[in-house]
Amino acid sequence: MKYIRTCRDKLTDAFIYVIFGLFAFLCFFPFYYIIINTISDNTMVSAGQILFWPRGLHLENYKQVFQIKGLFLAVWISIARTAIGTAVSILSATIVGYGFSRPEYWQKKFWYRFLIITMYFNAGIIPWYLNMRMLGLLNNFMAYVLPSMCAPFFVILVKTYIESIPESLEEAAEIDGAGYLVRYVQIILPLTKPIIATIAIFAAVGQWNSFMDTVFLVTRPELFTLQYILFQYLNQINYIAEQMRNNPGFINVAAMFKLTPVAVRFTVSIITVMPVLLIYPFFQKYFVKGIMIGAVKS
Repeated sequence: MKYIRTCRDKLTDAFIYVIFGLFAFLCFFPFYYIIINTISDNTMVSAGQILFWPRGLHLENYKQVFQIKGLFLAVWISIARTAIGTAVSILSATIVGYGFSRPEYWQKKFWYRFLIITMYFNAGIIPWYLNMRMLGLLNNFMAYVLPSMCAPFFVILVKTYIESIPESLEEAAEIDGAGYLVRYVQIILPLTKPIIATIAIFAAVGQWNSFMDTVFLVTRPELFTLQYILFQYLNQINYIAEQMRNNPGFINVAAMFKLTPVAVRFTVSIITVMPVLLIYPFFQKYFVKGIMIGAVKS
């Protein structure tokens, strides 16, 4: 039987389309606003005159950023720490989470609670720095990987997800003689792809955006990350702008191209966030599924 749509149904659909269209616009507009400000006249950007359309189109902001010394090496360091750090986080979280999901784990409740406590209490920056120095992680690439090796939040997600898998699957494999390692590799990992994708997004974004560990632990330029290089560049532009205000005769490359802290800040934001925006859509369905299962499972 064909359903006849009433005027009320059409008005309801129109209202829903308007609400979701407005929500999509609110999500999209901040990125659009930043992009048009990176390619518009920097003087107008600083004056707040760029709102909906770019004016005075140019790509000088991006050209100046890509000419930063050591930029491409820093990109490779950031990619390497993101890839290796994410892989290590996934491996450690799945192994520890799988262990805590097993009822025969020795003193499971005690160790699990001990792990959770570390989410709420820490020793502070100075003891953390002394610990990193004692472990030989100063000016060491592993300083980007080892401190985030086992995150309690990831372990909780994995443990909760594994507990939602029917126990009969592991019991059948155990009867066939499969040990813990075989069950972990052939049963647990294939069935936990959604939560692994969720952890991968969290870990990758955290690794990609992190730069405070570089500030405290690294002084060798060949180990600087992209975020730290861009942070230094932004500070240089701020310094130049301050010198131009206090000394009208001050001349610099940035001054010749009318680079401003606001324009550079927008450009740096686009460069750092673009890789995340390009990768996230491929993991979105796994991310949503993993979060939903972890949320409804007690």
